Amino acid sequence: MSDVDLKNVPRHVAIIMDGNGRWAKERNLSRTQGHIEGVRRVEDTITIATELGVEAVTLYTFSTENWNRPQTEVSMLMKMITEVLNKRISKLQELNVRFQTIGRKDGTPESVLKAIDFVKQQTQSNTGLVLNMAFNYGGRLEIIDAVKSIAERIRLGELGVEDITEDEISEALYTKNLPDPDLLIRTSGEKRISNFLLWQLSYAEFYFSDKYWPDFTQDEFKKAVLEYQSRERRFGNLKIV
Repeated sequence: MSDVDLKNVPRHVAIIMDGNGRWAKERNLSRTQGHIEGVRRVEDTITIATELGVEAVTLYTFSTENWNRPQTEVSMLMKMITEVLNKRISKLQELNVRFQTIGRKDGTPESVLKAIDFVKQQTQSNTGLVLNMAFNYGGRLEIIDAVKSIAERIRLGELGVEDITEDEISEALYTKNLPDPDLLIRTSGEKRISNFLLWQLSYAEFYFSDKYWPDFTQDEFKKAVLEYQSRERRFGNLKIV
């Protein structure tokens, strides 16, 4: 794994962390234990991404659809996310990571919102990798919010209909301060994007791993980067011979 070209790493890696529950079930463990192990992989991933020089990592942490899971599991996840944010901030500081989130605040428990705000404030001056947590996030809702924002600017006379461009839409999205992802990683063998970054993934390279997220080690992350580096990114253009 030592042959990763550090001059050609993806600037922005988006990850769908899938398979915590199945990982636990196959080992006769609780789903909670699967999520705990998944948190450890998050730390490992942030560390290796920082070492490789990745600028941003977006983690699909909790979708708008995840509220439909059993209430006991949702409550456990909210408690776990709050505890992780409060207790692991020292690791982010050690790695010079800046933390931010995307998604809607509506319906999010106050304890989670307070923890999110605290970590944002504590890391806002850090200059390293941006850790972008997609929480209470849905790609379609993000686009709806962007359309509403643009419509309001038109209503106020700040923007004309003919002025709507790709750049204007990108600027209205939650991720306006980040480059579009170069690489999407999804674990657990599933091959779909599940309402994640629908606009931003237009030209990303997709990497699907059969590993469950708790088994997605730093070497597995490097494998994904190596696969990315082996591909020719055309952005819709034909290769010029």
